Amino acid sequence: MSKRQQLASLYVGTEGSGLTVDYLPRELLQGVSNLADFARVLVLDKWTCNADGRQAIFSRKSPRSGRYHANFIDQGYCFNAGEWTFPDFPLRGVYANNCVYERVTGWESFEPALSRAEKMDADTIWRCAADIPEEWYEGDREGLERLVEKLSKRRKLIFNLITDFRQSPRQPFPHWKDPSAIRDVADTNCAVNPHIG
Repeated sequence: MSKRQQLASLYVGTEGSGLTVDYLPRELLQGVSNLADFARVLVLDKWTCNADGRQAIFSRKSPRSGRYHANFIDQGYCFNAGEWTFPDFPLRGVYANNCVYERVTGWESFEPALSRAEKMDADTIWRCAADIPEEWYEGDREGLERLVEKLSKRRKLIFNLITDFRQSPRQPFPHWKDPSAIRDVADTNCAVNPHIG
């Protein structure tokens, strides 16, 4: 019998009388204890081109305990699933209910995830990739190298990808107040991130 490495992840569940659900009505969703994390995980989903909607499950310790806590699950469609391509669209990788984004008021709502992603260098990404078992990428070392290279380059796109979502017909951030959200650069007609020098 050959040994194969398998992914193990933390089981989100509760022992005893706790409760875990995959859907909350708006009233309960707005009271999730870590609601601000929806904006931060959007950074990851845009950076890695999550081709699926953002998925979360919600847990609380007991039926009488107060608010639910969101746990972000199922990153299987990042890198456009098994394609390892990046067809970006404004509504990909976002949560289905806009109310999770209503407290976003500007770029500070995405911190510290946005700054960390933008500053992450290729060596750091490689250190993460080095632990991936070879059979998971079917020995395609060149493909893995291209993926890491692409992720490194995409750091500069995160700002624009979130901006595209912000300006989409969904209007996910109704309380946006950041006046420096987009600025024109001389001789170009593109948005740039003021965080990147």
